[in-house]
Amino acid sequence: MKKENEKGRKKSAGREIAEWVLTILAAVMIALVIRSFVFEPVRVEGDSMNGTLTDGEIMLVTKYDYASVWLSFPWQSDEEKEAAARVTTGGEPSRFDVVICHYPGRGDTKFVKRVVGLPGDTVQLTEGYLYVNGEKYDEPYIADEYRTAWKSDGYSFGPATVPEGCYFVMGDHRNNSNDSRYVGAIERSCIIGHVRRVLLPFGNARTIE
Repeated sequence: MKKENEKGRKKSAGREIAEWVLTILAAVMIALVIRSFVFEPVRVEGDSMNGTLTDGEIMLVTKYDYASVWLSFPWQSDEEKEAAARVTTGGEPSRFDVVICHYPGRGDTKFVKRVVGLPGDTVQLTEGYLYVNGEKYDEPYIADEYRTAWKSDGYSFGPATVPEGCYFVMGDHRNNSNDSRYVGAIERSCIIGHVRRVLLPFGNARTIE
């Protein structure tokens, strides 16, 4: 009887461990799905979106409207990450959406930028002002002091036509942003989420438009 009780306890302990392992795995899988296809908190790094976003703020990035998931591992090289399969879901970004994206040659490093050019658009920057298909946009979210150039050709740019399947992105701090003026238009699969709100710090919480 004693041996049977010991076997029963061992089986119960083994079953309990297995249940805990399965629970943890299920929780990890659910968290990955939510992060990949529903929403993800992302920290702002750098000053390229000053006036709209500030270095160190935590953003809420939604994935349910549009997303792209790169099926790679953190330890892989940039080349391996960029060569990995991608799952692109949802619709298409709209003009002036603030997005999280990747750049060619930078692996899965995240950048936050604003979509200013859609596939087929002609984009031009003249004296710091944006023209799309010949129409001038004042962009009230950009401070006048952020319109000047940090590179000799940044104050004016183009005209350039955005290829099909690609998007032209720029930072709101135009004189301190490495963006499509220098890296070119980016493919749809490089846009991984839509910035909706600032979550932290609480005193700066706000909707992003």
